[in-house]
Amino acid sequence: MKFVIQRVTEASVSVEGEVIGKIGKGFLVLIGIGQSDTKEIADKLVKKLVGLRIFEDENGKTNLALKDVEGELLLISQFTLYANCKKGYRPSFTEAEVPDKANILYEYIIEECKKVIPIVQKGEFGADMKVSLVNDGPFTIVLDSEQL
Repeated sequence: MKFVIQRVTEASVSVEGEVIGKIGKGFLVLIGIGQSDTKEIADKLVKKLVGLRIFEDENGKTNLALKDVEGELLLISQFTLYANCKKGYRPSFTEAEVPDKANILYEYIIEECKKVIPIVQKGEFGADMKVSLVNDGPFTIVLDSEQL
């Protein structure tokens, strides 16, 4: 499982010209789900995500977590995080989980985040989405379950 976390001042996602998710200060998270991923792996990444201390405190140190700053989450499914570009110029996505199983884990992640963070917005699984954001910093972190 892979999370690409971007600290934002605002972010939104649209489908067919309609905004379906919008947040202010918080994290935009692109979520890639691989074939070997489980709820236990999702739990580990969600715990790390909501505990990340990458917001500045009163001394300018990145010492505050999402809940400390009343931050919000925008969660977007992103199977292309599992692109394999080793051969040729056309990426292969065979390492990504099949859509039905990936969607179950994606929805599970959303529900787990809602238990900790009051405002959680999401994209539409499998849709052609347009994502807009203002990256704050810029500050981007990649969490990969293979590296935790």
